[in-house]
Amino acid sequence: MSARSNTFLGIACGIAAGALWGLVFVAPEVASSFSPMMLAAGRYLTYGLFAVALILPAWRRLAAGLAPRDWLTLAWLSLLGNTLYYVLLANAVQLGGVAMTSLVIGFLPVAVTIIGSRDQGAVPLRRLAPSLLLSAAGVLCIGAETLGKAGAESGGGQRLLGLLCAFGALASWTSFAVGNSRQLARLDRISSHDWSLLIGVVTGVQGLLLLLPALLLETGAHTQADWLRYGAVCAGLALLSSIVGNGLWNQASRLLPLTMVGQMILFETLFALLYGFLWEQRGPTLLESLAVGLVLASVLSCLAAHRPSARITTAITAGHE
Repeated sequence: MSARSNTFLGIACGIAAGALWGLVFVAPEVASSFSPMMLAAGRYLTYGLFAVALILPAWRRLAAGLAPRDWLTLAWLSLLGNTLYYVLLANAVQLGGVAMTSLVIGFLPVAVTIIGSRDQGAVPLRRLAPSLLLSAAGVLCIGAETLGKAGAESGGGQRLLGLLCAFGALASWTSFAVGNSRQLARLDRISSHDWSLLIGVVTGVQGLLLLLPALLLETGAHTQADWLRYGAVCAGLALLSSIVGNGLWNQASRLLPLTMVGQMILFETLFALLYGFLWEQRGPTLLESLAVGLVLASVLSCLAAHRPSARITTAITAGHE
C-alpha cells in the first residue's frame, strides 16, 4: 500500500478505536452499583477468556518467539494500559462524572505527541504547536465547565478526588501508549492483532488475581438484574473495547507516526462526551460545544502538519508503535 493509503487506513482505524473506547466512560454509570475494582476484574477476566480462545491455535508459535523480557513487558503494559488504568478511570467517572474524566483523558494526545516528537523522523514540535494549543484549549474549556460544577455542588470534595483519579489514569495510559508503540516497533515479527491478544491473556491473569479482593471488598447487595447488567457490561467492554478496539488501535499505531497516533486519541474523548450526553439525556453546554470544535480543529491541524509524503513515509518506516 502507498504511504497515503496507509495514512488514511490508520486514521480510520484510530477513529473506530476511539468510538469503541469511548464506551468505557459510560460503563461505570451503567453498572454504578458495583465498585470500580469489580468492574475492572470482571471486564479483564472476560477479556482474558476471549483472548485465550482466539489465540489458542497460534499459542505455541507465539510463545516460542517471546523472550522472558517480552513477558515482563506484557505484564507492565497490561497493568498500565488496562488494569490500573481502568480502576482509576472508573473511580474518576463515579466520583466526578463522564465529562470531567473525558477532560483529563483528553490531555493524552498532548502528552503522547510531545513524547513522540522526540522520535527519529517525527514532525518537529514547532510544527505541532498549533495542534497542541488547540487541543489544550479544548480540554480546558471542558475543565472550566466541570470544575465550576465542583465548586457549586455540596460534593465538590468528591469531584476533586475523582479529578486526582483521572490524572492518575492519564499518567498510566500515557506510559502504556509510548511503551506499546516502541515494543510493537521492536517486535515486527508479531502482528498487531496477536500482540493485542497476548496483552489480553496477561490482563486476564491480572483480572483473576484482582477478582478475590474485589469480591471481599464488595459490600453492597445486588439483585439478579444488577448481576445480569454487570455481566453484560463486562462482556461488552471485553469484546468491543478490548478485543476489537485494541486491535484497531494497534493497527493504527503501525500505520501512523506516534505524533499522529497521539492525535487519534482525541476521538476517544469526543465519543466519550457524546455517549455521556446521550446517557444524561442532555445536549452540550456552550463551553462543551466550543471544546468539541477546538478538538476537531486540533486533529485537522495535526494532519496538515504531517502532509508532506516524504516525512510520513520516513515516520512509518521508523515503525512508531
